[in-house]
Amino acid sequence: MVRVSSRMTSARAASSQKAVAAASQKRVGRTLQREQRGASRRQLQDSTHSGMLAPLCAALTEPPRSPSPSRVDLREDGSPTANGLFTNTNPEVRRVTPTAEQMKGKTTTVKVVYVVLEAQYQASLSEAVQKLNNRDAVTSGGVGIEIVGYLLEELRDAKNYEEFKKDVETANVFIGSLIFIEELADKVIDAVQPQRERLDACLVFPSMPAVMRLNKLGSFSMAQLGQSKSVISSFMKKKKQQGSGGFEEAMLKLVRTLPSVLKYLPSDKAQDARNFMLSLQYWLGGSADNLENFLLTIAKAYVPEASKLASVQIAEPVVFPDAGIWHPLAPAMYEDLKEYLNWYDTRKDMTFEKDAPVVGLVLQRTHLVTGDEAHYAATVMDLEARGAKVVPIFAGGLDFSGPVKKFYFDPLNKDKSYVDCVVSLTGFALVGGPARQDHPKAIETLKTLNVPYMVSLPLVFQTTEEWSDSSLGLHPVQVALQVALPELDGGLEPIIFSGRDSRTGKSHALHDRIESVCSRAIKWADLRKKQVKDKKVCITVFSFPPDKGNVGTAAYLNVFGSIYKVLKGLQDDGYDVGQLPETDKELMESVLNDTEARYNSEDLNVAYKMSVPEYKKLCLYQEALEENWGPAPGTLNTNGEDLLVFGKEFGNVFIGVQPTFGYEGDPMRLLFSKSASPHHGFAAYYTFVEHVFKADAVLHFGTHGSLEFMPGKQVGMSDGCYPDSLIGSIPNLYYYAANNPSEATIAKRRSYANTMSYLTPPAENAGLYKGLKELSELVASYQGLKSSNRGIAIVNSIIDKAIQCNLDRDVDLPEGDAKDITEDERDIVVGSVYKKLIEIESRLLPCGLHVIGCPPSAEEAVATLVNIASIDRPEVEPPILGLPTLLAKSVNRDIEEIYRNSDKGVLDDVNLLQDITMACREAVTEFVNESVAKDGRIDVAFVDILGKLSGAKEDPWVRALNKTAFKKANKEEMEKVFNYLNFCLQQVVKDAELDSLMKALRGEYVEPGPGGDPIRNPDVLPTGKNIHALDPQAIPTSAAVQSAQVVVERLIERQKLDNGGAYPETIALVLWGTDNIKTYGESLAQVMLMVGVRPKPDALGRVNKLELIPLEELGRPRIDVVVNCSGVFRDLFVNQMNLLDRAIKLAAEQEDEPLEMNFVRKH
Repeated sequence: MVRVSSRMTSARAASSQKAVAAASQKRVGRTLQREQRGASRRQLQDSTHSGMLAPLCAALTEPPRSPSPSRVDLREDGSPTANGLFTNTNPEVRRVTPTAEQMKGKTTTVKVVYVVLEAQYQASLSEAVQKLNNRDAVTSGGVGIEIVGYLLEELRDAKNYEEFKKDVETANVFIGSLIFIEELADKVIDAVQPQRERLDACLVFPSMPAVMRLNKLGSFSMAQLGQSKSVISSFMKKKKQQGSGGFEEAMLKLVRTLPSVLKYLPSDKAQDARNFMLSLQYWLGGSADNLENFLLTIAKAYVPEASKLASVQIAEPVVFPDAGIWHPLAPAMYEDLKEYLNWYDTRKDMTFEKDAPVVGLVLQRTHLVTGDEAHYAATVMDLEARGAKVVPIFAGGLDFSGPVKKFYFDPLNKDKSYVDCVVSLTGFALVGGPARQDHPKAIETLKTLNVPYMVSLPLVFQTTEEWSDSSLGLHPVQVALQVALPELDGGLEPIIFSGRDSRTGKSHALHDRIESVCSRAIKWADLRKKQVKDKKVCITVFSFPPDKGNVGTAAYLNVFGSIYKVLKGLQDDGYDVGQLPETDKELMESVLNDTEARYNSEDLNVAYKMSVPEYKKLCLYQEALEENWGPAPGTLNTNGEDLLVFGKEFGNVFIGVQPTFGYEGDPMRLLFSKSASPHHGFAAYYTFVEHVFKADAVLHFGTHGSLEFMPGKQVGMSDGCYPDSLIGSIPNLYYYAANNPSEATIAKRRSYANTMSYLTPPAENAGLYKGLKELSELVASYQGLKSSNRGIAIVNSIIDKAIQCNLDRDVDLPEGDAKDITEDERDIVVGSVYKKLIEIESRLLPCGLHVIGCPPSAEEAVATLVNIASIDRPEVEPPILGLPTLLAKSVNRDIEEIYRNSDKGVLDDVNLLQDITMACREAVTEFVNESVAKDGRIDVAFVDILGKLSGAKEDPWVRALNKTAFKKANKEEMEKVFNYLNFCLQQVVKDAELDSLMKALRGEYVEPGPGGDPIRNPDVLPTGKNIHALDPQAIPTSAAVQSAQVVVERLIERQKLDNGGAYPETIALVLWGTDNIKTYGESLAQVMLMVGVRPKPDALGRVNKLELIPLEELGRPRIDVVVNCSGVFRDLFVNQMNLLDRAIKLAAEQEDEPLEMNFVRKH
């Protein structure tokens, strides 16, 4: 085997961008701007370089690149991709057949069929086959090669799949790689398995375990590994005994560990296994030379008709470094940062400022070894042309945590980051790729590095033209894989930087997008370099809905109270905030001359008047706005001559008011009109912030503004998309409500925001008022007097009052006198009314408004913790039972039975449930009161002390329960609950909201965290995290399915009661994006369980399998469900839309089930 030390030919390639649709006025403006900046100097010269081959172990651990989930056709019929494919490319472009001239003197044609995930192997394989076919009859061993390749996603198309099966039927060799989507894996297996014994060789490199069983090289067959008594078999059994997930997981571990296993095998029995490993090395080498030798090796060893190849000498794989630093102009690849810097700092072609920002780039190794790196070279050159130094790293697998630690820290001080910003150009999670991620490991690595982390995207499943022409932008499935997963690591700014050629499959630079990525990366890096006293920050407040006196408002947030806290924090940190007002009210009055100020009026302070010539000079896309708004200045945010920017400057901080949508009579019009655009005043505001005020960062304050909802592609902005144009190159920080991850995700993806969560105020019981309160008092009097002669009169009063309060619409009330019904029936009537009153009284309403950086009051903490404590949590360690469950057990009752009886109006259980509810509140109140400071708010120090003293004195909850019927509650289980509540209280009172802002402004990494309901998922706490949604392939979780089971049973039972004992045949349900994020897919699971289907994870933990629940186990009919999906759910959960469709079809196809037990089939 030849190991090349790192020498390689310099690459100076930049692929030309494909011509796209006619440029808009805005694009023309940007082109002029690029020319003015001298962008032409950054064009690279075309060239190629030799491929690089990974070491053996790395080859085995290389995870998949980007498996694609289920298809949902989002294009109209007749469009280029109406067949449901992401791309309209034809597999025939990958077919190479030897010509008659090439076959002269040759006797054998070997046919090779391959399936790969991405297209970068296409050019290398085609070149390798052409080189083989161009050999003469002697040096080719009399063999010609026919090859045809399929991208994995193309197999979804019925016509392509039929062609694939025909090709496999006539093939000698089958090759598969990175097949990690179960439904597509099944298609591959169905086509290849019947031909496996006939095929001369079948090679499957890291893929789903079921696909890897297809491997066959002579005696080497992974399908038999578990049956023999070989060293490999022993290895498999050992992994099983270690509980590593059964055969499938053991097989994946075997692939990673095979090199170390082979050395124990006798050489005469290991040749086929060695050939498999040799093939892996050739394959992952990727260059045309390596792939040519790979094909020769397989044909020589396993194709009987290629016997003449025995005399042909085949070169060993050329192996390059597994991990290293690559640069298009470097004479070598470097495995040490010092060596790289020795070359870099002595370059003759470039000089850098002493304090130049340093940007780290993360690259995919396969693009380098296959020579498909022009888009990487263009990014490096653009950064350097802007004055930034670049450290581009790569690794053999997709675990980049090791290379990050090795290459991104200062060689003279290993505790200090050498880079100022990291931009991943892979489009994948930092650790593990799309098949199996390790987000905690990635987060720990990035926290240690502590610099901003951006993840830019190459187009994978679309050609450049398809993306450019699409109003959707990046397809939702690629969003799930290459946007949602990196967000779990804390990745920011999903900007597309490269396209894909439909004919060659090669990547090419999208230069205007690369400019955006590079300018923004440098701005993030500058936050680490610039002195605090010189930094400029723009705080943007909103006015929505317009013309309602709502300037400076946001969901659940005291905006100006919070801004005042932020300004004080900035002042303490050394920022120039000028002369601050004494109070937050004075601050508000300095920006708004009226506390109920309306936008575009004299009530707002004018911070800047921008003349029309200045506006036209600075805003390069303003002509594109004229179609909707006429020439500048227009009629909004103007005095007739100038464009007005509302707000006020405080030193280096500008508090500005974001302009309205512009369509005051119909503010939603802008969201739905394809031809709409922001008005000149809106464009002038962001033009002022970037080019006049020259903000180093903008802070959008609260949920939510309108920037992220401006017209443009949904995800994967082009330079013709207004959110991209408006935000420009300014780092965008955004305080967003923790309970709204779905819209925070829109802000993150469309306006490139680092969304930092803030705590929503806790929900408190709504209480009763007027007639309802009087009715409650009547119910209370009945409970004490029901056996007296006044009992019947009180029931009559309750019925009359209930009718006055319109409760007769929700409760069955007798029409006659109460004396005509039995006492038990009177109890049921009163119990049903009482249950409804409790339901109304306990409805939750948010109490107050949150202030950034302000700990909650005792009342707010009680409301939050009571709700947290009410839920059973089997998923935590140790598992915790909710307080209602424990209190019910203490009186020998089951809480589920109490709930059911309360629903039926059983008076005793209605009372018992109310007693349990009040006891829970009393216990939590006593607990919280231990941590209250003099100002009535929770003191962090007290919470910490309380945790340490737990058990040292009588627990506060014990005092509370001793006054109730629940004093026998299990002490051990109660301690678990209150230890958990103490932890939750610590998270609630942590001041991470202000701290995260300060970190972001220092150019540091803001730790990511889930958004959602902090009651259901306390992992949302502490707030101040960089909000992400969730892995869309991971829902519904097993915990969500368990919770959904309880809800479905209760719902069907209640509907059965309301339906005279008959099961409901149809239930309607709405699937909301935010709700499913908060509950990890609980409502999605409810739909499936109603029809009697259980979602199941595959071998890699992704939920894409279904299991039909037999009627005997279900114990009821399959309920038909009418589902309405929100747009956010549709776009975020394309996988689950398909899963839902498959679940309904599975239920409907059970022809042996009677119609009265399968309403899905019946309808």
